[in-house]
Amino acid sequence: MPSTHLVLQYHVVFSTKERRPFIKKEWRSRLHKLMSGCIRAEGGVPLAVGGINDHVHLLFGLRSTHQLASFVKAVKVSSSKWVHRDIGMEVFCWQTGYGAFTVSPSQTEAVRKYITNQESHHSKVSFKEEYLRLLKKSGAKFDEEYLW
Repeated sequence: MPSTHLVLQYHVVFSTKERRPFIKKEWRSRLHKLMSGCIRAEGGVPLAVGGINDHVHLLFGLRSTHQLASFVKAVKVSSSKWVHRDIGMEVFCWQTGYGAFTVSPSQTEAVRKYITNQESHHSKVSFKEEYLRLLKKSGAKFDEEYLW
């Protein structure tokens, strides 16, 4: 075959350090727009960004040449710097780890809706419950002792 064809879409979730409620509603949408711009600046395709006061969900497409860990790190670093500089919150930082799940093109719209409706979703479900469900549904291996 003379050319390569692929669709690499990821749903990535990460929280603020110690899941502290740093992300205020007053500037949350600006942070989400900034993170979309960070994804684009790194060569990815932003499909959705959402979250609440203690975590974010990103849905994006990548090229075959991207390294997921480096990509996520770049988005975290850029967005943290923005919060420090533009919001003036020097203590803000993201948790070191993250969850990353591949998304089939047939599920893209469902995941996008899920991400954009985070505020409503979290009126019923905590971040811990949500994250455990994502891990279990994906079949990821984990030890709950080391999650929190």
